[in-house]
Amino acid sequence: MDQQIVTPQQQLSKVVIRVWIIGEIIANFIGLLVLAALFFLDYKFSWPEWAGWIILVVTILSVVGTIWSVFFEPSLKFNSWRYDVNEDFLQLKYGIFIEKHELIPMTKIQSVATNQGPIMRKYGLYSVSITTMASSHKIPALSEKVAIELRSQIAYFAKVKEVE
Repeated sequence: MDQQIVTPQQQLSKVVIRVWIIGEIIANFIGLLVLAALFFLDYKFSWPEWAGWIILVVTILSVVGTIWSVFFEPSLKFNSWRYDVNEDFLQLKYGIFIEKHELIPMTKIQSVATNQGPIMRKYGLYSVSITTMASSHKIPALSEKVAIELRSQIAYFAKVKEVE
């Protein structure tokens, strides 16, 4: 085989770290509210002693998970995420502990879309969703200009390969 596949080099927008932190804070806050409600119900209705211990262990694990997901995971995730696109493949490389390198042939891509949630909208970010017949893939956070250009480029390459 003459063609060498090069590791992708394009990075996500650096602002995504802040977006991921905000999302984790919201999710963990809701989880801790649920645990607080369970502690209250345990106190109010005098549940068996073992129920209180289980709630306490889950709370400790949740606090440790919150510390990991707010202070460490976002920057590690950002540093591991790479993507690239050419006329043959869309390449995705991501993963903190288990690194995944995906090659998606342009001929298999059926649709491409940009998405934006409320937190991403505040920071002007979009995610790009790519759908094939067998699976779907996502590039999580790109600036508006980059996301729209990438969506157009993927759509063009996928259509060119489909016509041939």
